[in-house]
Amino acid sequence: MSPTRQHLEITGLVQGVGFRPFCHRLAQRFALSGWVLNHGGGVSIEIQGRRIDDFISALKSELPPLARIDSIEQKDVPPEVNESEFLIRESLQSAVTAAIPPDSSVCPDCLRELFDPASRYYRYPFLNCTQCGPRYTVTRALPYDRANTSMAAFKLCPACQAEYDDPTNRRFHAQPTACPSCGPRLSMSADEIVHRLRDGEILAIKGLGGFHLVCDARNHDAVARLRIRKQREAKPFAVMAANLASLETLVELDDPTRALLESPQRPIVLAKQRSGAKLSPAIAPGLDSFGVVLPYTPLHYLIFNAAVGNPDGTEWLQETNDLALVMTSANPGGEPLVIGNDEARERLGSIADTLVDHDRDIVCRCDDSVLRITAGKARFIRRARSYVPEAIKLPHEIPSVLAVGGHLKNTICVTRGDRAYLSQHIGSLDNRATYAFFEEIVQHLLDTLQVKPAIVAHDLHPDFFSTRYAQELGLKQRLPTMAVQHHHAHLGAVAAEHGVTEAAIGLALDGFGLGENNESWGGELMLFDGAEYQRLGHLAPMKQPGADRAAREPWRMAAAVYDRLGRGEEIERRFPQTDTALLRQMLSKNLNCPATSSAGRLFDAAAGLLGVKAVSDYEGQAAMMLEGLTETPETMTHGWRIEDNRLDLLPLLERLIDCDPVTGANLFHGTLIAALTDWIEQTAEETKIKTVLLGGGCFLNQVLSSGLMNELTAKGYTVKLSQQAPCNDGGLSLGQAWIAGLRRR
Repeated sequence: MSPTRQHLEITGLVQGVGFRPFCHRLAQRFALSGWVLNHGGGVSIEIQGRRIDDFISALKSELPPLARIDSIEQKDVPPEVNESEFLIRESLQSAVTAAIPPDSSVCPDCLRELFDPASRYYRYPFLNCTQCGPRYTVTRALPYDRANTSMAAFKLCPACQAEYDDPTNRRFHAQPTACPSCGPRLSMSADEIVHRLRDGEILAIKGLGGFHLVCDARNHDAVARLRIRKQREAKPFAVMAANLASLETLVELDDPTRALLESPQRPIVLAKQRSGAKLSPAIAPGLDSFGVVLPYTPLHYLIFNAAVGNPDGTEWLQETNDLALVMTSANPGGEPLVIGNDEARERLGSIADTLVDHDRDIVCRCDDSVLRITAGKARFIRRARSYVPEAIKLPHEIPSVLAVGGHLKNTICVTRGDRAYLSQHIGSLDNRATYAFFEEIVQHLLDTLQVKPAIVAHDLHPDFFSTRYAQELGLKQRLPTMAVQHHHAHLGAVAAEHGVTEAAIGLALDGFGLGENNESWGGELMLFDGAEYQRLGHLAPMKQPGADRAAREPWRMAAAVYDRLGRGEEIERRFPQTDTALLRQMLSKNLNCPATSSAGRLFDAAAGLLGVKAVSDYEGQAAMMLEGLTETPETMTHGWRIEDNRLDLLPLLERLIDCDPVTGANLFHGTLIAALTDWIEQTAEETKIKTVLLGGGCFLNQVLSSGLMNELTAKGYTVKLSQQAPCNDGGLSLGQAWIAGLRRR
């Protein structure tokens, strides 16, 4: 016999996603009484009747689209006499252990209402329901109730209040719900926006997590002006199109990429540009791929609808739409995303021709997420909107940790129990505005999660702003601080999300991380053992003539290869730069030429030798261009050597001197994959370990990561690469948190 009454405690993503009305509907279906309510830890339910087991089964199998159950605790309780209804009770204020739900793209039901003349939400750019709309970016505190969001400023009209109070309605307790009578207002119509875009204007348009800079992606003059005004010389722009049919005219899409683009999260996804796509060549100079995204707010859909004459219904979304829009973060170069109306007028006035805003405040700035399909899986380049602050489940509980990340692509991470909350992308900590954003996010996550950390983790580098912040916070709040080596943290992030608790071989490939004895590391083979690591091997060190300058000028790394080959006399002929003679002297006398084991500098050397890029306009450009040239990777026989567990690819680099760029790119990638496989195999034979962790920004390279994973998997290894966090420095804080938590236990 089923128990007649049970108390359920449910954790997961169960607030702000229509979970309580879902419970109400199930209770009615199975003729059950009781109640449901939100509290700081999740949702409590008491359920009474003969079909409790059916209720619980349906609870697990029929969840609303945005909901997720992590755990259900059940216990029998005494039945209530004369109880006949199932009620949705008011939320309890209690210690917060629940999560703020992420933002979500407009759902199909709301989309139909948006273009239905009979709907009171007809063409209203802020409609939403429990299945979609803003969440994290408008939330100030938990529980997730309207009073704790920026929608508190908008009093519901009688019609909206009735829907909000009706458990059978899709908008029951949809906190951002509003209509044209009572909700936020847009400063410009979709028709006027399209008119200005067609005229070649650059618009700053307020979105979910901040403003976007928007222009016609087919108008070369507009795109070129945007680059000049934003001081973004070459880094690729993302492009938004109305639907998959429209995107298919611009880029090549496979099924996993299509599915990711159409997911409720609506991220930017990297795709290869289609030959003959009629876009400005300034979208992604020198690259074969760029980010594409589908509309995810009602306003986006209204803009594309206006571009085809404002038809009613949704049939127009099945047709190709010629409007393609550059959709890039609205921020002056290197600064955080703009979110406020006054802030936009002050900071974007010199970039945008026109400002389009509204009166719903953005509480927490949050950039677009960027992903790529690699080795058949969606993997983050940047984790932000629609994914943050969804928790990453850890293998087990650890003490509460605040981890503050590194310097580039910074994120922070807060742990609570067996959950890690990775922040949205903050950016490179190069200026005061980004410092302030960093501090804002630290406080926001700690406050909303109500966590007091037991320890603060940071990078080993003493000069990072994040390191200094951690140490000052530790002194101020009398908290212990812990330095975590950069590449150990990269591997720790992979282990944390994949639940790897046993010893593993770890390969960390990136541009720079401070190693032991103040060395410059970046191509490291490690024995990863949770809280500890052992450096087993590394890439053969290369000189960096000009130190940090070599990271921005690949020709310098190429010149260092000539010097190592004993062909220094060829440098001035091969690289007739203005300071080549000085560079030769630096190399010959080993002045200001610090050694590095960096895989990033290895890629730069190859790009420089092949003439792909002499001077980079942004981090990783040379490597990205080299990847874009690769067609069919090939392996050079005897292209590497391994001595004392040090991998040396000098034979390959010498061969590249006489290659054309495409041949060289194929040879470089194929030989690097074969060499790394050989290196790992030799280490595995010695250690008897068959689990391999891959971490670091070089694994954003699709050719490298897919090729290496395929090779190792075919040889029987268990290979792990990040999926829930970026493999670059955007995932560093997760690894810091996990390692510091293990050491603190």
